[in-house]
Amino acid sequence: MRRAQVAVVVVVVAAAAAGVEGIMFHLQPNTQKCFKEEIHKNVLVSGEYEVQEAQGQKVDIQVTDSKGHHLYNKEEADNGKFIFNTEDYDVYEICFVSRVPPTIRGIQQEVTLKTKHGVEAKTYEALGEAAKLKPLEIELKRLEDLSESIVQDFSYMRQREEEMRDTNESTNSRVLYLSLFSLCCLIGLATWQVLYLRKFFKAKKLIE
Repeated sequence: MRRAQVAVVVVVVAAAAAGVEGIMFHLQPNTQKCFKEEIHKNVLVSGEYEVQEAQGQKVDIQVTDSKGHHLYNKEEADNGKFIFNTEDYDVYEICFVSRVPPTIRGIQQEVTLKTKHGVEAKTYEALGEAAKLKPLEIELKRLEDLSESIVQDFSYMRQREEEMRDTNESTNSRVLYLSLFSLCCLIGLATWQVLYLRKFFKAKKLIE
């Protein structure tokens, strides 16, 4: 029973590490539709898209990072593929831009986008042919890369957990210091009020 549970966990993690995403949406005339995603460093990313044809309408596609670097750019795109390797942990953006002349009454266009990350983005068949590997060796290579990807994901999750813990500890320390400072201010203010009122009452000869 325990082995079965471990197997299920491995399958779930493997599916998450595969990183395959697909989406279909409608692009309105003269509008822009963008998708953002945070991706780790040194991750292979591939994408395949298809844009519905519409008379006189054009659609451009751009793939950029948060620094504005263009990783892929194509005007009048109808269908195609792109691939790039991430140089740093960053937010990457895929944008589809519709361009319709003012003399044409535009219609919405159906756009299909499918992206793959990490192991799923690699073409192991081509690698196997280049290295003259047997099918079993290709599958072992794929499993090796998948295992490495899972280890990297766990390492990243552990790093994020440590960062969040450090942030929580730092926040708790600041709250504690602020509370102590506020308490000291209140004690000081209360003491000053007592002394001031005592001096005032003595001046009025209400107390000795």
